[in-house]
Amino acid sequence: MYRNILVPVAFDEGHDTEAAFLAARKLASDDAKFTVLHVMEAIPAYVTSQIPDEIMAHSRDDANKALRQMAAGLPGATAVMATGHAGRGIVDHAAAHDIDCIVIASHKPGFENLFLGSTADRVVRHAKCAVHVIR
Repeated sequence: MYRNILVPVAFDEGHDTEAAFLAARKLASDDAKFTVLHVMEAIPAYVTSQIPDEIMAHSRDDANKALRQMAAGLPGATAVMATGHAGRGIVDHAAAHDIDCIVIASHKPGFENLFLGSTADRVVRHAKCAVHVIR
């Protein structure tokens, strides 16, 4: 059983967050703590310079609100928002916070994954802890 479980989430429809939460609960020890993490990809400066500051702040607030609502589906979970590359951000967060298990939902890979790789694939290859992939 795991004591410090990270559940990365995405806001798109291709990831089954509920299945990841269910798996995390089943893998958890009685005193486990959960972190629900969303990594927002950084927007290039040439794009953000054209978007008013209040719209950028409102967008981040909306994402934080959606993350907190999603994290409520996993009782006692802490919601964490990060910025950067998703795969690297998940692995770095796990290493920095002594995570012993990552439960990540994954979409079915398509042709583009032959060249780019999916976030779940990168997490599986680089995480120093156990990784459970939910399809």
